[in-house]
Amino acid sequence: MKFWLLTYLGAAIAEIAGCFAFWAWLRQGQSILWLIPGMASLALFAWLLTLVDAEHAGRTYAAYGGVYIASALVWLWAVEGVRPDRWDLIGVCICLVGAGVILFGPRSPVI
Repeated sequence: MKFWLLTYLGAAIAEIAGCFAFWAWLRQGQSILWLIPGMASLALFAWLLTLVDAEHAGRTYAAYGGVYIASALVWLWAVEGVRPDRWDLIGVCICLVGAGVILFGPRSPVI
């Protein structure tokens, strides 16, 4: 598997887990101590995105969005027990194609 894909997948897991820690604290009444690993996870997420070999941060983040959406649907199914429906799957396919265009599209040289 390509390094950029592993990096994006790791970043997605870290971001979703970090955000879920806040969700659990605020929406599910969990201890405020959930925020400690949540913040560490969000810091890991930010660091991982810096490892993607792209010329500009904005493109890295934009392309990551498609991977994040796919990962969020996996989380929905694996952690929350809700199976994605066909509209979720169609939407994620569109997003992944868009992410690929952003990350791998041919670029004109900057003058």
